[in-house]
Amino acid sequence: MKLRFQRVALVGKYQAPSSIGMSDSSREALDGIAKFLANEGCDVFLEADTAANAGFSDYRALSIERIGVECDLCLVVGGDGTMLGVGRQLAEHRTPLIGINQGRLGFITDIPLDEYPAVLKPMLRGEYEEDLRPLMRARVMRHGQCIFEALAMNDVVVNRGSTSGMVELRVEVGGHFVSNQRADGLIIASPTGSTAYALSAGGPMLHPTIPGWVLAPIAPHTLSNRPIVLSDSMEVTVEVVSGRDVSANFDMQSLASLQHGDRILVQRSDYRAKFLHPRGWNYFATLRKKLRWNEGGY
Repeated sequence: MKLRFQRVALVGKYQAPSSIGMSDSSREALDGIAKFLANEGCDVFLEADTAANAGFSDYRALSIERIGVECDLCLVVGGDGTMLGVGRQLAEHRTPLIGINQGRLGFITDIPLDEYPAVLKPMLRGEYEEDLRPLMRARVMRHGQCIFEALAMNDVVVNRGSTSGMVELRVEVGGHFVSNQRADGLIIASPTGSTAYALSAGGPMLHPTIPGWVLAPIAPHTLSNRPIVLSDSMEVTVEVVSGRDVSANFDMQSLASLQHGDRILVQRSDYRAKFLHPRGWNYFATLRKKLRWNEGGY
């Protein structure tokens, strides 16, 4: 069967600067996957930092931006954090992503490392399930000027410093005042992020196809302050009223320090990440497996 994807990029999991390099297991995994793709007839590329950290020179290295322009598919070898970072950067290019799990939980990097040859072979030829995930666009406004802007796939979190007391946050949704909340912080989560930090704060899980967000307080002062599900068509505004060392985190990978009066505006982004899963994949099977639910039925 003809290949559906000809030009395939590999992005690896690395935590160290290129002078130190990545772990031997990560390097071996990438080398094996690259050779597999080449044997399948794909043109193989490596993300530039991945190539530098792995010490590979047999494949052309591309920046993430060039991967979005030149490649048909991006294979991410790592954990969900790696997948989130790459997904945010490639969403505007609509480049599909496949995740091979080399992390721990693996909600969106769902192909086990030891199963990739059997799983990838049909996927490269068009046998897969498509999974579109919305992104959030967040801006930090100070005195009417945008001082920081970021995309998030999981969540936007406004929280207190590690040694500070509660923060007070004024929350508006769609231009309507909701409440002034005293808590350790506030989470605005997408359906993808509803199974992450928001879940540990007592929020519900949203199916990926639901056009909504979860607004979940972190350790609220008032017990009646509960998580709420919102339409993602409404802009959420969070203003810092009081508190020390307050910050805004975007997928816990970028951060902005906040001052009193700063406003965080969160909107639905025009971009969506496109994940590809093996044929037969479904969201509920993922929940059953990752959350260790009763697996009596399949």
